[in-house]
Amino acid sequence: MFDSIRLVTGITLLTKLLVGAYPQWQGCAPSRAQRIYFANHSSHMDAIVVWSSLPPELRQKTRPVAAKDYWEKGALRRRIAIKELRVVLIDRLHSGHTNPLDPLKEALRQGDSLIIFPEGTRRPQPLPSPFKSGLWRLMREFPQVELIPVYIENLHRSMPKGTLIPTPTICSVRFGAPLPHSVEDGKEEFLNRARDAVIKLASS
Repeated sequence: MFDSIRLVTGITLLTKLLVGAYPQWQGCAPSRAQRIYFANHSSHMDAIVVWSSLPPELRQKTRPVAAKDYWEKGALRRRIAIKELRVVLIDRLHSGHTNPLDPLKEALRQGDSLIIFPEGTRRPQPLPSPFKSGLWRLMREFPQVELIPVYIENLHRSMPKGTLIPTPTICSVRFGAPLPHSVEDGKEEFLNRARDAVIKLASS
């Protein structure tokens, strides 16, 4: 237990030392309400950066969503993902016949909050690409969960695709206002509005 606490503390401190991970709560405040934080995706550091920027009491109930094929490689990476960050691992390779969203739905049923990246893959650019449908599907099944847009600034410069060690830089994490939503929202309209909410934070 003690070793686990030390490792989590070390992960948080190292993240802040390397990239800052400074939180800016621009449209909402930290809350114990169940939430889905959805953010732009430009590096393997994204999940850890958003998670580290949350207050300690919220990290305990907030689980990053990340690719199984990446985070299960290597004992240390697997230990960090599964035991310390409690990452919800998704199968991007679609092996088997399960729905990739099933682990996310189970986490939400258990009362956890999630950190997700609706683009589905990393993009070495400051603004997000079009969102895939996962966020819309989760919204329709869990309409009571708050949807919080998040913009991660500068991380595409610190650890672009293909980089193993991040370059120290200053990165801020901007949390916006909860996204209004309804189960009646059409998929394309909702996804465009969600993406626009993240882009709006990029210029704030």
